[in-house]
Amino acid sequence: MRFTFRKKEKLKSKKLIEQLFEHGNSISLFPLRMVYSKIEHASNYPVQAGFSVSRRKFKKAVDRNRIKRLMRESYRKNKHILYQNIEDTYILMFTYIDEKEYKYVDIEEKMIHLLKKFLQKTKNE
Repeated sequence: MRFTFRKKEKLKSKKLIEQLFEHGNSISLFPLRMVYSKIEHASNYPVQAGFSVSRRKFKKAVDRNRIKRLMRESYRKNKHILYQNIEDTYILMFTYIDEKEYKYVDIEEKMIHLLKKFLQKTKNE
């Protein structure tokens, strides 16, 4: 598997994002929150993901962009956990919910635990 995060894997559709927040379920593992929904989408990939950081908690765009970059990188390196164990198509939105910035190592560790928690929850449904 290639460890890339291509354009088709990114969640950009406003309609899908609206559906996600209206009908989706969520899992939290501080400082990350994942909202997910099982939806058919046009991508060839089984998962489309988006990343968000609150403007209220981080006033400067530089800080928000850095945290999103760290989240994307940790997802990119660990998405194989999802791809090897998932059968259906999902859309995901990762949100950063803390007011302070964590180091990359901490974010990556939380991302791995969050992805595993997501797999357990979807297998039970």
